[in-house]
Amino acid sequence: MEEPEKAKKAVIFLADGFEEVEAVTPIDFLRRAGVDVVVVSLNDNGISRGSHRISIVADVTLANFAKGFNADEWDAALLPGGMPGASNLAASKTIGVILKTLAEKSALIAAICAAPVVVLYPMGLLAGRRFTCYPGLEKPVVEAQRSEDDVVIDGNFITSRGAGTAGAWAAAIIEKLLGENTAGKITASVLVRR
Repeated sequence: MEEPEKAKKAVIFLADGFEEVEAVTPIDFLRRAGVDVVVVSLNDNGISRGSHRISIVADVTLANFAKGFNADEWDAALLPGGMPGASNLAASKTIGVILKTLAEKSALIAAICAAPVVVLYPMGLLAGRRFTCYPGLEKPVVEAQRSEDDVVIDGNFITSRGAGTAGAWAAAIIEKLLGENTAGKITASVLVRR
């Protein structure tokens, strides 16, 4: 008897100051698509407060997530933007180790708004890649090619521009993980134009 296909797993990291739309949209869309999304807070109390004072209770704290972290269990890692959320993610050495390990294992790394430049670029994860980000933040990036597209896919990296492109970003993540049919069903059901 054939075993049922295991659900895809994605982790999204939230630090105080995250952009709420860029966090909630992919959590919601990916869960609708059947992806097992785990929300991780950098705060020890498990609650992260967004840049517009909306708080989210995470599934697990970063400290507890890191204790049991096994890169082989994860298909994707998501990084919302927002300030100072992206800076707080970038300041975490634990996040850096996890992202580099996942990138080496060819897991999908998805970052939006400030996160591509503020989090991924200093780690060397954008080098030689095409990417997009919130307009104007790309100025320090010299080893990667910026695009003005709303969503840019380069290998196992998906970047996007901001809150207004969060739906298209989430759809691109779903397509990469589960295929075009599933992405199309989800975007049609929530009326996202692609």
